[in-house]
Order: sequence, then C-alpha cells, then structure tokens
Amino acid sequence: MYPEVRAAVAADTTPDLAAPGFDLAAHREQLRRFNLRQPREEVASVEDVDADGVPCRLYTPADPLPGLAVHAHGGGFVLNDVDVHDGVCRRFANRLRRPVLSVDYRRPPEAKFPAAPDDLDTVVGWLRREGPPGPYAAHGDSAGANLALVAALRNPGFFRVVALIYPFLDPRSSFPSWSEGAEWGFDPSEATWYWEQYARSEADYDDPDLAPLLSDRLDSLPPTFVATAEHDPLRDEGEELARRLAEAGVETVGIRCLGQTHGFWRHAQFTASEPLVRQVAAYLDQHLG
Repeated sequence: MYPEVRAAVAADTTPDLAAPGFDLAAHREQLRRFNLRQPREEVASVEDVDADGVPCRLYTPADPLPGLAVHAHGGGFVLNDVDVHDGVCRRFANRLRRPVLSVDYRRPPEAKFPAAPDDLDTVVGWLRREGPPGPYAAHGDSAGANLALVAALRNPGFFRVVALIYPFLDPRSSFPSWSEGAEWGFDPSEATWYWEQYARSEADYDDPDLAPLLSDRLDSLPPTFVATAEHDPLRDEGEELARRLAEAGVETVGIRCLGQTHGFWRHAQFTASEPLVRQVAAYLDQHLG
C-alpha cells in the first residue's frame, strides 16, 4: 500500500453505519457539504436537468466533441449523490472533452432495488428521445459501476463503450480478496450492510440486475474497461468480471492499480487518481470518436 494511501486509511473516520440509531440523513448531508467545500475545476457549463423525472447534472466542457458519458456515482447504493461527485465529474468532463451526465438515482433504504437500475433505464429512454445526442458511454465507480454495467446489459446496443471503476458486484462477498482486506479501509460488514439496504430480500441476490456477474448476457456488452485497486476487497470480483467478459468475446481491458485502495479514483489528492481519470477518458475517446 502506497504511503499516501496508508495514511488516508489510517485517518479514515467512517462511522458504523449499522449502529442502532445511526442518523443516515445527517451523514449524507455531512458528506455532501464536505465534498462541496473541496476545490473543483471550472467547466464551460453545469446544468441540472430532469430526465423524465430522474434528476441529473450535465457537465459540458469547452468545445465538446460528439458523444456523452452517463455517470453513476458510487457509495454502496446508499450514500453520495451528484453533489458529492461534482468535483470528479468536472475533471472527467474536461479530460474526456465530452459532456458527462451524472445521474441522481434513487437510493435505499428509502427506495430499494430495482429503483436505481430503473432510474438508469429512464435516463436511457430520455436520451433516446430528447436528450443530448450520442454516441453514449456508460461509466460508474463502485456501486455506480454495478448500475452502469446493468444499464448496458438492460439496453443492448445503446452504449458504444463501458468503463467501470472497482465495480461492486457480488452481494455475498464470496471472493478471496474479501478475507484479505481487514486493514484496507472497507470492512466486509460494511459491504454486507450496503447490500442489505439495497435488496428487498436475499432472493434479490440471485437477480442478475442486482448481481450482474450472474448475467447470461455478458456477451452483449460493447468494449469494456475495468479498473480495480490492489488493496480493495472488491478487487477479485472486478477482475473476475473482466475475465468473464474476455471469455465471452467482449473487447475487454482490465487493469489493477497497484498500491491503491477503494475510493481513490475520485479524490484528486491521490497521485493515481488523475492518471486513471485520463486513462478512462482515453479509452472512451477511442470508442466514441
């Protein structure tokens, strides 16, 4: 683990989300306010839009190239929103040189599965009819990568390319990296809590729209980029996805970011963040151009 990452993990103050009486609404608001205080890049325009009832934020860089990336934010399905991801979406739009549409999908426990993937479907329908023109990319990090992947599986042929950052895919946390990572800043009990909030019952754990590693339609995907972090309990499930995609005949690029832990992608202070943002932008550019 790189020294800056080790220091960040040691300083992590994530509360026990499952503690009795935990105030989830207050924690969400704290995260939102903290992230809005962080430095952020200018983009040519930022516009809040209504995609058939799903709130989204559209980031447009100067002199944009044709195409658009649909972004689903991470946060265990439960946390974060377009404000928390505002800074990284600005960076991403500027590096991609194309608009980025950040989707403020419904979150559990207030709105359980399949509310979030249904919201992504609604956005796809809006884009087909009246949204900014394509071609389109699907992009997300962590739980958002799950949603971006499911959106591409549910809407074959709509997205020209998919990019997933440390995707959160396995509700049973069954891969070996979950037993390796007690000191990596993402406790297995936290992951279990996220899945319990998202699913209506354990029966949903066998639904490919919740657990897309179970999908029998992986071969329908367009070219797909998967990035994992070396010191991330989600590492093995992301790399298993890349393996299955390649075996299914999908043009696949999978990378492991050495020395990194979960969440680094959106935080500019990590030296590996900017190279990954640029690498994802270059991969999407290759397929959107």
